[in-house]
Amino acid sequence: MTTRCQEPYEKGSRLCAVCRLSPVIDGLKRCSRLVARSPAMQTLLQRAASVAATDASVLVSGETGTGKEVLARALHANSTRASRPFVAVNVAAIPAELIESELFGHVKGAFTGALTHHTGLMQAAHGGTLFLDEIGEMPQPMQAKLLRALHDGEVRKVGDSRMESVDVRVICATHRNLADHVASGAFRQDLYYRLKVFAFHVPALRDRPEDLQPLVEMFLEMEGAAGARFTDEAWKLLRGWPWPGNVRELGNVIKHGAVLARVESSAHVQLRSGPRALRIAREHLPDELGLQARALSNGNVLRTLAEVESSHIERVLQACGGNQVAAARILGVGRTTLWRKMKLGAEN
Repeated sequence: MTTRCQEPYEKGSRLCAVCRLSPVIDGLKRCSRLVARSPAMQTLLQRAASVAATDASVLVSGETGTGKEVLARALHANSTRASRPFVAVNVAAIPAELIESELFGHVKGAFTGALTHHTGLMQAAHGGTLFLDEIGEMPQPMQAKLLRALHDGEVRKVGDSRMESVDVRVICATHRNLADHVASGAFRQDLYYRLKVFAFHVPALRDRPEDLQPLVEMFLEMEGAAGARFTDEAWKLLRGWPWPGNVRELGNVIKHGAVLARVESSAHVQLRSGPRALRIAREHLPDELGLQARALSNGNVLRTLAEVESSHIERVLQACGGNQVAAARILGVGRTTLWRKMKLGAEN
């Protein structure tokens, strides 16, 4: 039973604990650009700060695009392993027949196509952190081998008879409910508890509305438009968007809109999100992004279609930093077609 004299002590203890964690929380924000104005994210960072310096395994859950890898990198950067490698791998992107070779490595001749020795990702992360994204997609046979490797601190390359010592901290992430996978038998219970020493859930962007504005400001700064401001009308549209792709979608939308705003002269800018688009009037977007409408004619001098096309291509290339692949994507043409048009423009 809590007495009255105990209550101030307990409150003071919690306050002291938060004070001790403040430098770590600041470090988590600074090194990873984590935005935490919302209560949900502030709570998450406080919990993350308390385990950052440990070697304990961490399981991070959350929808796609919420920033699970960002949190993992922040934990690594604020740990005693910060000077050692951070190796990230998307388990879902590796074919089932190759995942053991990718994680543990293989020796020359271990299988058809193994022409050289290959160092596994666990060996590459030795002394540091191994981040396994989409851990729920790992095939069951590999789950057993990973559990053994974590238990023994040793791995064996495919085709080799020798064991190699590895020292890694493992941080895993998933957009699935792993507890349900355990209940259905799709994921090993013993591995689940081995990975879930600490568990963090990164909230969806729609559940942390207080973070929308600072996130937009951060992405604008990354686009070279620090201090830029949207109008209230634009903010109304941004806040009303459901953001199914979360923070990743928001960043891509701001980048996409910034590029288009620099190269298009229409009265509106389409902030695209998959098949849909936010249609924001140009007057409501920041001037710092170069959103003032540009006339396609120079005074009263009318230009040819080829001249207009060449000028437009130049503006897109400039906005993309000379990246022809990105420019071709925005222009809706192939890279070869873009190269041909650039060559034609240079000749003219």
